[in-house]
Amino acid sequence: MGKAVVYVLTATVFALFFLISPSNFHNRSHQQATRRLGFKFPNPTFDPLVTEMERLAAEERGENAIGVDNQNHKIIDSYRNYYDEGRLNISLRLLVLFPLLDNSPKDGVISYEELSDWINGQAIERLNYRTTKQLEFYDKNGDDAISFHEYLPQFTEEDIARNETGYGEAGWWRKQFTNADVDNNGLLYFDELKDFLHPEDSSNYRIQNWLLAQKMKRMDHDKDGKLNFDEFLHHTYDIYKNYIEFETQGEDVPSAEEKFDELDLDEDEVLSTEELRPLFQYLHPGEVSYAQHYTSHLINEADDNKDGYLTIDEMLNHEYVFYSTVYENQNGDYEDDYHDEL
Repeated sequence: MGKAVVYVLTATVFALFFLISPSNFHNRSHQQATRRLGFKFPNPTFDPLVTEMERLAAEERGENAIGVDNQNHKIIDSYRNYYDEGRLNISLRLLVLFPLLDNSPKDGVISYEELSDWINGQAIERLNYRTTKQLEFYDKNGDDAISFHEYLPQFTEEDIARNETGYGEAGWWRKQFTNADVDNNGLLYFDELKDFLHPEDSSNYRIQNWLLAQKMKRMDHDKDGKLNFDEFLHHTYDIYKNYIEFETQGEDVPSAEEKFDELDLDEDEVLSTEELRPLFQYLHPGEVSYAQHYTSHLINEADDNKDGYLTIDEMLNHEYVFYSTVYENQNGDYEDDYHDEL
């Protein structure tokens, strides 16, 4: 069969994939651990086919997966052409994905922005999908919104009145709910519900400020409401440094003193919650912020000539970088790490 015919068939299969992509498919990504950074995230979704094949494999093993109809099974069966003896044919997948990433402009190379848009798009689609499923499940009266009692019916009015703000208490949940309720109408519509369910990925100021305040309480040993340099050094800087090293392969990492001085805008030698805001994505990383870190990591790993762009040859030369989490997961290398919850 000629190469042109092969490419046409490959493109057709990939187009079919997007017709039943995670927005139309039941996708249950499970939390995996990222040892280096110390937080739990789903595997970075560079390739949506991997997510779907893992979901299908889980279904075939009977692991709490939602069934799909026969037509979808027939289409997914065609994806098995991408697998050699049960393992993903990485080179073929990269050849298919490359022209999809190279789109602004189509110049034969992948920029940071193009790769970031692709990976961020996968993360956002996953968040939207999970929010949609939660909305469908909890919206008992069909008004396309969730009330506090619809989502948390176990709390009575007395529980709410006591306003106990320990983790998981009624007051704690009420505060998170109120922060997400931008229009203050007592209901969470889709965007508000997404912020409520995934606060680390929210751009809502009240949510971010509350998360940082909660984080600072655990770092602020002298209980003065701010971080001095010693508290910053031992409880904040290492987290930030790990991410920067992950992104840049250890290059251009500012010292603790340099970063503290940069953040200390009023030069009072302590950091307020507001001054910590530039570190929000490091102290409370969500799927979208982790996708950005992961994009930088991929560029640094595969960009051999250090021009800031990826060619198809560079991606093929470093193909396992783009799919390393798949093989680490298959080999059982992941371990459970602590994820600093709200």
